[in-house]
Amino acid sequence: MKNELTLQLIDTHAGGDVSRIVTGGVDPLPGATVRQRMEYLRDDADGLRRLLLEEPYGAPEMSVDLIVPPSDPRAETGYIIMEVMGYPIYSGSNTICTATALLESGLVPKREGHQHFLLESPAGLVQIDARIENGVVEAITCGGLPSYIDTHRASIHVPHLGDISYSVAYSGGFYALVDARDLGFHLTRDEERDLARCAGAIVEAIQAERGFSHYTLGDVGPLPFLHFMGPVEQVADDFYRSRSATYVHPGVICRSTTGTGTSARLALMHHEGDIRPGDKLETVSLRESGFIGEFLGVEQAGAHDVVRNTITGKGHVLARSEVVVNCDDPMVECGGLHHILTSRHG
Repeated sequence: MKNELTLQLIDTHAGGDVSRIVTGGVDPLPGATVRQRMEYLRDDADGLRRLLLEEPYGAPEMSVDLIVPPSDPRAETGYIIMEVMGYPIYSGSNTICTATALLESGLVPKREGHQHFLLESPAGLVQIDARIENGVVEAITCGGLPSYIDTHRASIHVPHLGDISYSVAYSGGFYALVDARDLGFHLTRDEERDLARCAGAIVEAIQAERGFSHYTLGDVGPLPFLHFMGPVEQVADDFYRSRSATYVHPGVICRSTTGTGTSARLALMHHEGDIRPGDKLETVSLRESGFIGEFLGVEQAGAHDVVRNTITGKGHVLARSEVVVNCDDPMVECGGLHHILTSRHG
């Protein structure tokens, strides 16, 4: 076949969010670290993200994780996360999916019981605790990024919605946190389109009014996420549950509650004095899937109380495939791909 490129994929999901793990077909990327390789993709080879998240190969609701060599010798491998909003430096659901795919494919040899290893994300090293029973990966616990509250109980006027109260957390990206009940939502699946429209309006209003700066990373771009918070139910002395929904701008309500969304909730609960070290919060999605965040403790970083946490969820393998990219197809744009793909014909 003429002008054909190929990619090797393992499609997975965690909590309903599909992550496409790219295990082969991409040339070694320039850069000394996983973060620098991510920046190269973002700035010089964004065609890979667009290819796998747009028609005819994908959909914006998916994510992509590219396996790359680690720069830290302690890590089994590195991975770069790609989503509709761009290149987040961390994601809990993508980490769960990547770890599951590595184990189920044998790229990381699987061992019965609790298996510990490190991966390298653009944010740095991530501790993975895999629970394997009868050869099956039953759960992945990964370290959440240190999370903190940037803004507490601010107000903004949003056209057609009125004055909206929101907080902002950083948990791998900046999240607006809003009370679902205040906006008339019960966080059920039939509300999905209305949730996306509402969240989009709030995010655009916040983006137009202000920006956010991380205490070490500086400007990480416009606020891309919003998390709808349902009521918190105390299930046991140290266990809480809350319906939740995470929005990614533009236009996507995640199938899962997301790991970084759950980390953001833990940061807010700590800030408001509602949670103690050792407590856990299960966030429950519109599709009844859940992630469990555990609040480990707090560290001081400048003016911020930074919450240490973990996220636990289960990943599932959906497919192992080779994607054939025909650059003669008028629906396929290969301009941002030729210089990073290894399989070239014609």
